Amino acid sequence: MSSSLARRTYQRIDRGIVPVLILVGWELFSRSGVLPPALLPAPSQVMLAWADWVFGLDGNTQNYSGQWIHDVTASAGRVFAGFGIATALGIFLGMSIGWSRKVEKLIEPTLQVLRPVPPVSWIPLAIIWFGIADKPAIFLVFLGSFFPVLLSTIHGVKTCDRNLLRAGAMTGGTPRMLLAHIVFPAALPSIFSGLRIAIGSAWMLTVTAEMVAVKSGVGYVLWDSYYFLRYDIVIASMVSIGLLGFLSDFAIKHLAAHVLRWQRGSTLQAKEG
Repeated sequence: MSSSLARRTYQRIDRGIVPVLILVGWELFSRSGVLPPALLPAPSQVMLAWADWVFGLDGNTQNYSGQWIHDVTASAGRVFAGFGIATALGIFLGMSIGWSRKVEKLIEPTLQVLRPVPPVSWIPLAIIWFGIADKPAIFLVFLGSFFPVLLSTIHGVKTCDRNLLRAGAMTGGTPRMLLAHIVFPAALPSIFSGLRIAIGSAWMLTVTAEMVAVKSGVGYVLWDSYYFLRYDIVIASMVSIGLLGFLSDFAIKHLAAHVLRWQRGSTLQAKEG
């Protein structure tokens, strides 16, 4: 028991070495005078601004003081709305394209033409179509999340073992039963990989949209504080986005570990910890 506890403690310390070294080096460099403190705030200064943004301690961040939860909630709502729509549509179309050659020939060429178009290039049209509100941000998040989910689902379906399908068909399985009980479970590892990529894209796109088309959220705070030369708040916004993206990915990763329990003894995931 004691050796197990020591191992877990070592793993936690090991994971914190790089962040601690970065923070210490950043603090020392910021205080060295190579750059003006206003241009590169030290981590301690960023933490003070962040604390006021979160808790409203002393009003140091002015209009942002105590508004962190409101800003994060606004951004998270856009992320999960766009991500949820992209997940549902991406899995549905991915299963259809991967399973049916007719659907693949009908739909995939159009999707492959649209896929290289950067989601940010849709911003002018999104503003024209949806105005300045949540809808353009949700639309951009959807665009950024959709294709990773779609392509990972197609890959998962197409790499399904044919022997499993033959065995299912021999026992009287209908195409719908084969899809539900063999193809979809076999595609889940690829689908979860796509979801992890998609959630990162979702956070990036919602921040981009909030800089241009929305007047609330973490991305808006980042861009607005830049105009007022509050780089401590800019960095606090960047760190907030990174943490929110990390937590979202962490949730998907652990959901995948729960759903894909059958992989634990046969893949390298068994060595993770």
